[in-house]
Amino acid sequence: MKLDVWGVEASPYLLKVEALLTSRGIEFCRLPRDGSRWENIVTAWRLSRARKHRAVQRYPAMDALDEYPEVPYLVVNGKHFQYDSSAIAAWLDKQYPSAEPFYPIDPVHAFVASLIDEAFDEYGLYMVHHQRWVCSASDTAMGEYTAAEMGRLLPPPFPGRVRVDLPRRQVRRCPYLFSVAPDGYRANVEPRRVPPSRPGFPPTHALLEDSWRDFLAAMETVLAVQPYLLGSRFTVADASAYGQLSMNLIDPTTAAELQRRAPLTYQWLLHIRDGEHRGSSGKTVLSPALQALLDIVMKTFAPLMLQNERAYQRAIGDGQSVFNEAAFDRNLALYHGELRGQPFRAVVKTFQVRVWRDLCRAWQQLAADDRDALVSLLPDAWLFAGRPEKAGS
Repeated sequence: MKLDVWGVEASPYLLKVEALLTSRGIEFCRLPRDGSRWENIVTAWRLSRARKHRAVQRYPAMDALDEYPEVPYLVVNGKHFQYDSSAIAAWLDKQYPSAEPFYPIDPVHAFVASLIDEAFDEYGLYMVHHQRWVCSASDTAMGEYTAAEMGRLLPPPFPGRVRVDLPRRQVRRCPYLFSVAPDGYRANVEPRRVPPSRPGFPPTHALLEDSWRDFLAAMETVLAVQPYLLGSRFTVADASAYGQLSMNLIDPTTAAELQRRAPLTYQWLLHIRDGEHRGSSGKTVLSPALQALLDIVMKTFAPLMLQNERAYQRAIGDGQSVFNEAAFDRNLALYHGELRGQPFRAVVKTFQVRVWRDLCRAWQQLAADDRDALVSLLPDAWLFAGRPEKAGS
């Protein structure tokens, strides 16, 4: 079986998928960066056709709540496509069986791995996107990186346009990705790259920056005592944490701050980036050092997902049918919430509804003794049962 990855350096999910493949010693190419122009054109055409006909697969099955991303995609034998980095990890476990799968065999460990994985995928994205386009606004080279990669697919002058347009587009999307500037915010960049505020949306810069620092502190606690988040081997939890946090390694301001605040995490990211996690082995464990990370996950990701789920139910009840970025751009399906004592306003995201429902279903499928064991580790575990306590507290 020939596997390639379609995507660009700008995507933390691409970095996550590459780390999964490298961990198993699976050879792959990153397209379009590593492909010929003809190979890239053919792959792009096949992917476009597969997306149009809803033929791109999400293992083990698609759901009406799913939404195709721009990138990344796993390319199977040059013709078939898988998407969603967490689902790809499960697909790899199925296609390349291992005694040490990305999703641990122990159901409690598997639940914790999935929880950390989804927390970094959904809330972690907000933090690192903010770090790139707000905190590293003046020195990120992501436009240049992406232009170089797309130059293997697009002829001139299109790569030059990518270099200029990508940063402007991503900054414009900041409020959709939970990063809302205070009114009158200024930055030492061209006006079209100044992170925007949005009328009626409370600022969230401080919330995201505080969260990023707390996640890093929690990572330091774990990595001070063990090489990976669940012990001595690499799991889907590590892949997700790596994918998100390593995204900022090419953003000078944020990378320097990450190295200063979290030197163990910084070195850990380089270790995985350089493929030194290949072939890691051993049993998974839930060590006491993991508690700080679980605490911050349950203070950020879990209540945000529950509030999104409840807002989705209200919107469906009101006859709303447009969600995600299309709704955000039209001021539809918006809701008010609270996180860590701070107000926010966001749009309902159906793919996060699926993420949360899958986690809650996994929680309910645990044996009662296993749930009891996790309650001591997971503050506010009631969130997985959807009971009516205040989700934003």
